[in-house]
Amino acid sequence: MPLTVETEPVTGYGARSLYLAALDELARRYERTTLREALEEYEPPRGLFVVARDDGALAGGAGVRSIGPADEALGEVKRLWVRPDLRRRGVASRLMGALEDYARAAGFARLYLETGLRQPEAIALYRREEWEEVAAYPEGATRHPNSLLFTKPL
Repeated sequence: MPLTVETEPVTGYGARSLYLAALDELARRYERTTLREALEEYEPPRGLFVVARDDGALAGGAGVRSIGPADEALGEVKRLWVRPDLRRRGVASRLMGALEDYARAAGFARLYLETGLRQPEAIALYRREEWEEVAAYPEGATRHPNSLLFTKPL
């Protein structure tokens, strides 16, 4: 069975497992113990979560949540994570492509994302996938200090 990427409720067992794996990796890389987010941010109509499966097994996931003024239809990509044994095999690129397609269909006009300096593979991915580095997020959206910011129109 080929790699599939579909939207799934973030509260479902697969998506939630991937979401928590992403948080776990971030906590280890950045030596943090808490991140504040509500899972509801990744549920329609204000967000979505995509899950990649390889031969039916969880392979990776990523979410989009609404940010900024509602009338601007801006989204923020969060919690992109791929199983370590499947990294460098194109799974993240497939996830990002599908996420952009689903976000476009959901009405988002532009996406933003941030990534930390301890994630060089993520930085390389976003640059390769033609995300543009920017200096700031939209007004009202929060970001972490010492992170790189990217945007992409849909």
